[in-house]
Amino acid sequence: MTSTWQQLAKNSAVRFGVIVLGILLFVSLFAPWLGTVDPSAMDSAHINTAAGARGAFAMLDGSSPKHTFWFGADSFGRDIYSRVLYGTRVSLLVGFSTALVAISIGALLGMLAGYFRIIDAILMRFMDGLMAIPSILLAIALVAALGAQVWTVVVAIAIPEIPRVTRLVRSLVLTLREEPFVEAAKALATPTPTILLRHILPNALAPMIVQGTFVAASAVLTEALLSFLGLGLPADIPTWGNIMAEGRVQFTQYPGNVLFPAMFLVPTVLAINLLGDGLRDVLDPKFAKR
Repeated sequence: MTSTWQQLAKNSAVRFGVIVLGILLFVSLFAPWLGTVDPSAMDSAHINTAAGARGAFAMLDGSSPKHTFWFGADSFGRDIYSRVLYGTRVSLLVGFSTALVAISIGALLGMLAGYFRIIDAILMRFMDGLMAIPSILLAIALVAALGAQVWTVVVAIAIPEIPRVTRLVRSLVLTLREEPFVEAAKALATPTPTILLRHILPNALAPMIVQGTFVAASAVLTEALLSFLGLGLPADIPTWGNIMAEGRVQFTQYPGNVLFPAMFLVPTVLAINLLGDGLRDVLDPKFAKR
């Protein structure tokens, strides 16, 4: 265990991913203090304000505090800097919640399909059919049917990811159930749930964690895409996708309205993917030998 932690600490991809995600987590937690004003507050006096300009922002309570528009203001007079900071919360929440849901359900279904041949024959045909549907189209349909809320977006993005996790866990279980330690547990009349939870699941955990990071990165991108298309969360909830969607109309005149949220989206997805690559290099025996 100690050597594993040492290898993770020495891996440059893991270090980069942890540092960037740590900064983003800090930003999301302290957005109310790091942000300058209410991200939903509008002020017609500062429509399309340039980045770095200073002005008095009219608040709902009648006050007009002076502050700097670090990223400028959008076409509704909302401070883009504050909206981008609050958008970090949504992206991280959706990304890691989606990964948790997909890994939890996919692990359960994968273990059942890999261990029980009868369940495998039925369940995997259903998963094959689900994988035949393009994931983004399935997510759009689910959001349209369930409504645009945080939990519905998480469910809509997680469902297309479940078959991929299920197939991964199933392939691992098919190999592990033939191992001598599992055969010995069967010979000792160990209950099946105990075999699955104590003998098979721990040995399949490392690949599941790596897969979870890739699911999280995909979820962050998918949520941004849904919001960019106007099919994600409502416009009053700041997300990187709807901030870019609102700025695309005037991109040639005010490119910062699109570029500033993109400057947060790109390193977030990159950090999660690099973290997954680093975990795979350390935790996967095949890559560790290389």
